[in-house]
Amino acid sequence: MNVHIETRDSATIIQPQGDVDLASSPIFRERLQEAQDQAQAKLVIDLSSVQYMDSSGVATLVECLQNSRNEGIPLVLCQLHERVLSVFQIARLDGVFDIVPTVDDALTA
Repeated sequence: MNVHIETRDSATIIQPQGDVDLASSPIFRERLQEAQDQAQAKLVIDLSSVQYMDSSGVATLVECLQNSRNEGIPLVLCQLHERVLSVFQIARLDGVFDIVPTVDDALTA
């Protein structure tokens, strides 16, 4: 799994590329932790390149959300494909996470 990290408008934008599943979630978790350690104002996770996410990927994002809240850094998810969004809806996590349509929306949220 490749995870692109960039800074824009004082926000750290994380973009995983590929499926987030049992095999790739440890790599994703490690890269998220690196991004959180560098983040100053906001974390934005752009899921536009993720077509599939299983429960281990969701658990990784829940852990990231908890860490962000503990650090006082807002976390926003954006550009979820319908299939990935449905996983969050089924788990009723769409009301727990701040989910917006685009990166620009996430930057202004």
